[in-house]
Amino acid sequence: MHHHKNIILIGMPGAGKSTVGVVLAKSLGLQFIDTDILIQERTGRMLQDILDEDGPDAFKRIEEETVFSLHPRRAVIATGGSVVCSPDAMAYLKSGGVVVYLKISYEEMEKRLKNITTRGIVLLPGQSLRGMYDERVPLYEKYADLTVACSGEDLESVVGNVIEAL
Repeated sequence: MHHHKNIILIGMPGAGKSTVGVVLAKSLGLQFIDTDILIQERTGRMLQDILDEDGPDAFKRIEEETVFSLHPRRAVIATGGSVVCSPDAMAYLKSGGVVVYLKISYEEMEKRLKNITTRGIVLLPGQSLRGMYDERVPLYEKYADLTVACSGEDLESVVGNVIEAL
């Protein structure tokens, strides 16, 4: 177990990073940080508003700045799905902990994302959900130290599987 390090959760929108992160942090006695919530606190805006009003590039810049502002010790960090689009942000996160990819299938993601237009999902202009999925999978795989399959698993199983993998 890497109790002295941070545990960074990456994965698709709807993979369960925030939900799993809270329970994982509680189970391991670690702090919990959700970068999406930090972005909303820092900007005073909803993620979707930033995307709608400023566009994906501005959102990614804010996300990167938010990641660089973190100096966590012994924390579980739930990242936004698009954090893997920033090599600098990922290098920074990896330097302080172990990166766990919560992997779900495209079908599972589609099923879980009921609120796609209000949820703050970074899609490039004209990009489909499938396009975003296919673009990010190789990035998640590239940065992951550990991969935990989450499709069709309940919360307790996923948390158990993450703890086991660590």
